[in-house]
Amino acid sequence: MFTGIIEELGKVIENSKGVLHISAPKILEDSGLGDSIAINGVDLTITTIENNAFTANIMPETYRRSALGELQGGDIVNLERSVQPNSRLSGHLVRGVTEGIGKIDSITPEQDALIVKISVEQTLLRYILVKGPVCIDGISLTVIAKDSESFSVSLVQYTQSQTTLAKQKHGTKVNIETDIIGRYVEQFLRESETGIDV
Repeated sequence: MFTGIIEELGKVIENSKGVLHISAPKILEDSGLGDSIAINGVDLTITTIENNAFTANIMPETYRRSALGELQGGDIVNLERSVQPNSRLSGHLVRGVTEGIGKIDSITPEQDALIVKISVEQTLLRYILVKGPVCIDGISLTVIAKDSESFSVSLVQYTQSQTTLAKQKHGTKVNIETDIIGRYVEQFLRESETGIDV
């Protein structure tokens, strides 16, 4: 489980044959083999640690559902360690399970903020609510607007400087995780209406 508060910007060393190799000295200070790390919002497991860098294996299903396959050597990624029982929950509950991919339509300045508009498939858009939480490339954000094909978030200056989102371009693919609470509520209501006993 994660919060969507990015701890470090890591640098991709290599992405090939189901192995992602990332340089990230801060995140490794108290991490060990087998620990979970969210990489652009995707929960992966540390398989090796050496020289302030780590590797994680990526399954074909993860490549299909996320934009991790787009990463190349030199790319910068958002990193977060999993939540510990004594951690503050500054963002929202994030599972690190990418549900699909969005595409950046525009990044527009608004005073000190940046408005990022992202188009997504209808299957994801239905779970995205104005003033509700959404996780974009591992970043916990609040939805400020929504239309029939896209939604928008506003990035404060801190988020602009501490994450990768403000540096992306039109058309960039991003990992999307919607609010899990909404999905659970919908499933419980559907099962209640159909009489399914779980």
